[in-house]
Amino acid sequence: MTVTESSVPELVFPAGLPGFPQLRRFGLQRWGGEDSPYSLLVALEQPEVRFLVAPPEAFFDDYSVELDDDQAHGLGLVDEGDALVLVIVTLGDRPADATANLLGPIVVNLRTRTATQVVLADADHGTRVPLVPA
Repeated sequence: MTVTESSVPELVFPAGLPGFPQLRRFGLQRWGGEDSPYSLLVALEQPEVRFLVAPPEAFFDDYSVELDDDQAHGLGLVDEGDALVLVIVTLGDRPADATANLLGPIVVNLRTRTATQVVLADADHGTRVPLVPA
């Protein structure tokens, strides 16, 4: 499926993503069936760069993100309800090998469609947390 600028909601990452600072514009495209929690975050400037993302609550009931004042201000977040939190999912050879980056969630201001990947200070979260408990 080809991603075009008009076919998906555009998110702007003013600082880019870690490892991809030059890519600022991403499209968010549903992935999987209607009941799938997954979406693809696709770089509009370089569509071969894409990340599988999902809302963390689909897999982790007790996961929460607390932004500091600078992070919230940088996104223009005034109301907690305007924030969408996504985690980057890494697939393995088997579905049981899939992991999520809970230490570096993506936070989107739904009003402005501005986004950033934050690094949480909470050391309890990891970058490769299994989606399916062992």
